[in-house]
Formats: sequence, structure tokens, C-alpha cells
Amino acid sequence: MQEAGAAALSDKPFAESCVENRAPILAVLREVFADRRYVLEIGSGTGQHAVYFAPELPHQTWQTADVPQHHAGIRLWLAEAALPNVLAPLELDVNRTEWHSGRYDAVFSANTLHIMSWPEVERLFAGIGAVLESGGVLAIYGPFNINGAFTSESNARFDAWLKTRDPASGVRDFEAVDALARAQGLVLQQDVAMPANNRTLVWRRMR
Repeated sequence: MQEAGAAALSDKPFAESCVENRAPILAVLREVFADRRYVLEIGSGTGQHAVYFAPELPHQTWQTADVPQHHAGIRLWLAEAALPNVLAPLELDVNRTEWHSGRYDAVFSANTLHIMSWPEVERLFAGIGAVLESGGVLAIYGPFNINGAFTSESNARFDAWLKTRDPASGVRDFEAVDALARAQGLVLQQDVAMPANNRTLVWRRMR
């Protein structure tokens, strides 16, 4: 039984991008989540970010969440890490009419907006508005266009590749995303340039 368990853990999903971006993201989260206690991670993916961030932010409870098909992989990472402040993944699909009823003082999401359609991004922000407390902090990591233009040739190539997979996906315009945030009472606090032409955008809810 132990050998079977070890084999199962070795099959856990792996994303190289999580290894590459986790330290720069953590540097931002240490500052903007310094006084946060209950974090919802939307789109936990493999679970790698959760098990990296949570032990570095031990004062927080980190709630993973994603669509059901990613839960098995997240659970493998959580089982191996055995961290006391990371919770098993919630089912979270922006296309559902009802989000779960939790309340959080922080929300984090990485590399999600560009793999969604725009209507799904709109529903994501509506859902964030339903679960983020007044005064809560939202941090989103990923590539963004500025004034409708790509910030690098690599982001333009990435956008073209995304659209070959799903024409409704693509690198999002910062101004359009910020408008969705403002509609939920979120005010931009920081726009942090990150490696590989990405950014971490940080908002605080003012209502």
C-alpha cells in the first residue's frame, strides 16, 4: 500500500511556469496579503502555488478552488505537502449561477483571465464581488495589454497561440479588466511588473 501511495504522489501534475513565477509572486503577496487571514485562490490548477505560498504565509488559511477536473491533481500536491493552513479544493466554475457562500478578505488568481472567454471573465469578477469582504484585497497575476496594445512580441505570440486553442481566449486589456474591478467596488492599488512580461495587479475593495 505504501508503494502504491508513493506512485500516486509521483503522478501529480506539474507546471514549469509555477516554478518560474512563484518567487516573484510571493514577494508581492508578502506585502499586499500581510494582514490577510482567509485567502481564496481561484483557479488553483495543479496546486503548486498553494503548497509554495501557504508555508511562507503561515498566518493565513489558503482555500484552493478550481473546476472539478483539476481537483485530483490539487489533492495530490496537498497530500504530499500536508500543510495545516491549506484547505481541500472547492468546486468553482464561473459558469455556474451560484458561487459557494464563503467570505474572504483576500482573493488570488494566476494565469486565469487569458484562458477564459470575456463573458467568463465578467462572471469571474461578479463572483469575486459576491465573496470578497469590504476592505478585501484582490491580486491577479498574468499578461495584460496596455491601451489595447501588447507589451511585448512574446505576449503577441502567446495571444496568437491561445487563439489557436480557443478563439474566445486571449491576453486581456488592463483597462477593460480594471473597469470590471471598479464595478465591484475595487480600486487599483498596485501594478507590479513581473518577469516574462507579466504583471501582478492588486486592488482593494472600498465598499
